[in-house]
Formats: sequence, structure tokens, C-alpha cells
Amino acid sequence: MPRPVTIVLAGAGSRGSTFSSFAEQYPDRARVVAVADPRSARREALANQLGVAADKRFDDWRELAALDRFADAVIITTPDREHVGPACRFAALGYHVLLEKPIAPSRAECIEAIDSVEKAGVILAICHVMRYTAYTDKVKEIVAEGRLGQLVGVEHLEPIGWWHFAHSYVRGNWRRSDEAGPSILTKCCHDLDWLRYIVGRPAMRVSSWGGLHHFTADNRPAGAADRCLDCAVEADCPYSAPRLYIGCLGDPERERWPLSVVTTDMTEPGVRQALRDGPYGRCVYACDNDVADHQVVTIEFEGGLTATLTMSAFTPADRRRTRIMGTRGFLDGDGQRLTLTDFLTGEVESFASFGTGMDARGGHDGGDFGVMSAFLHAVSSGDRTLVRTGPRESLESHLMAFAAERSRLTGVPVNVWD
Repeated sequence: MPRPVTIVLAGAGSRGSTFSSFAEQYPDRARVVAVADPRSARREALANQLGVAADKRFDDWRELAALDRFADAVIITTPDREHVGPACRFAALGYHVLLEKPIAPSRAECIEAIDSVEKAGVILAICHVMRYTAYTDKVKEIVAEGRLGQLVGVEHLEPIGWWHFAHSYVRGNWRRSDEAGPSILTKCCHDLDWLRYIVGRPAMRVSSWGGLHHFTADNRPAGAADRCLDCAVEADCPYSAPRLYIGCLGDPERERWPLSVVTTDMTEPGVRQALRDGPYGRCVYACDNDVADHQVVTIEFEGGLTATLTMSAFTPADRRRTRIMGTRGFLDGDGQRLTLTDFLTGEVESFASFGTGMDARGGHDGGDFGVMSAFLHAVSSGDRTLVRTGPRESLESHLMAFAAERSRLTGVPVNVWD
């Protein structure tokens, strides 16, 4: 049996913990041998959990990257604005790279990262985890079999959810375009990549409309305080931080996320202290956020096929919804179930239960462990085609997002590759 792939981890936050947990469950396939993160509590907790040696724990990824290469691969889950530096440096050292999406907050940085990794000749996997689910496999299979005929249009909804948007895109790390990029990139490069994967042809032009509609000072209720714990109207606010985060206590899944992002102290006093001192206790109408909370993107793919993507905060936090329209059939899916209408026979066929086992573990319906499994297999075998999205195709989804944001801001269509 081949030895496990050895991994160094740059970034010990929620995503780093998720991906590295693969090594815990499958120690015959992967072993984490170093961890770098400036937050000592998170770094030490994860390093202890993974059995990382004391001399392989670093305050900064630069300290780790200053050493000669001593592992096969790196997982990079640093903050988005700190993706390019480690991606370029570790690739130059010869590490194969698993990079959390988005590649980078700007178009120029994305191109720089892809160019650098390709020059180094290492395997790169961007964490477009939606490609790696059994549900996606079934959609891809139905399209490839020609059961829909020629594809004409796609309608896709990303229902972020009111509390999820407030958590991540108003109070959280992805609230500002100048720090993390626009929300159509940070949230929906997943979706743009998935649409590209399903239709199997390049995107040509993009138009987009939307903006920051609600989470602004103009919508602040009378009597609202800067922090929810001090607020006289908090009980009537859908975005109450105490209701959300204290309500997570006792639920292992919600403690894993989103509460673990807020605090490592899973007690009510610990949560309240974090809401008193940290960013997640702020009033959603008194933050420094600027990313769009509702946006519609229209994409023209090669050959005239069109797709619309709607990203919205003002929904339940739910699975994506997709409708695919073809000349012989119509496919309607919600991430768990698919319904296929055949235009010739009029028959309606339903599909559900898209697999269990390893591919269903981790988050994103198995996509997190799916991309890890594919990446490790590619590294151990040397077959980079096992990674379902190559560097240039990963770049394309990001260019689509940047084109969409330019179109939203200017009001005119934008060519993806301009």
C-alpha cells in the first residue's frame, strides 16, 4: 500500500479544520505534519488534534515556507487576501497545492497565482467543492446522455439565507470588497464554476444587476444600538446576534459552524463575551460592510446558451435550486432531488439519494471530502486529471465573477476574458 500523502496546513480556521479532518478519518491516505496560523489557540488545538509535532507549529505561513520542502502538499486556507503569497511560494518550493476558493480578491492576483502554479508544474486543486458531489455527478450524467437534448438555458438560485449573510457578509470576513472581494466572487464562484462544469462550454459575456439593498445605516431601526447586547429593539430584529449564536449552543453541527468562527468557548458566558468584544455582536446596520446582498447575473456561454444566477440574502439558508432547459427535456433540482421531464414521452422521472460513504462525509454534501480525495489521489498517482477543474477553468469562474461585478457597477455587459 502506498504511504499517506504528507500535508502542511496554512490556516487553522474553519475551512482548514474541515479539510485537514480528512487525515483523521483516513490516516492511510493523508497525514498532516505541520500547521501555521497566527492565532495560537486555534493552531494549538488543531495541531494537538492532528498529532503535529511541537517543532512543526508555526505562527505564520512564511516561517513554514522558509524551510526546505518536507511534505508532498499544502492546504492553503488563509484569509482570502492572503492566498496569493502562499500559493506562489509553496508551489515554487514544489508542494502540490489545495487552495480554498476564491483564488484571490482581485483579477490580477488570480492570474498571478494561476501563472505561478502552472510555471512550477505542481498539481493545483481549487476547492470548487460543488463539482465533487453525487448530486452533481447525476446532473452531469443526465446532460451527457443527451436526455435534455441541446441545452438552451439554465436558471440557478443561490439562497444564502438571512442569518448566513449577516454572519459572513455583514459582520464577518467577507463583508468588504477591498478585503475579500465582491460577494458574487466570495460566495458564488462556487456557482459560476458549477454552471461552467454542467454546460461544458466557456462563458463569453456577462451582465449583472443588484447591490447592497438592506444592510445599511439608512435601514437602522429607531432605538437600535451599535451592539445587539445593548439594543432595546433586538428582540424584534431578524438579525439578532444573541438569538443566532446563543441558539447554536447544544447543537454539534451549529457549534461546528457558524459558532466556532465566533468563539472557541462553547458556553453562554463565552458566547456573550465574544458578542460583547468581537465583530459578530455588531448591529447589522452599523457595520463597515459594502458587498451586494442581492445580485442577478446573466451569462452567455459559447453557442448562445444562457444562464441566470440569482444570489440573495433574503431567503432561508437552503440548498441551491437549478432548472436546466433543453430541447428534449427539463431538469429541476434542489441539491437533493432531481425531476426530469421528457418532452417526447411526457414522463416525469425523479432521482434522489445520491450516494453515501466517504463521498457523503465532510461538508457541502460530501464535496469537501470529495475534493480532498481527488486531490490526494492525483498527488499520489501523479495524474492531475483526477482534479475535476484545471487551473485555467478555475480561473474562468473567477473572471466571470469579476466581469459580473464590473457589469453591476457600470450597467453594461462585459466580456469575460477582457
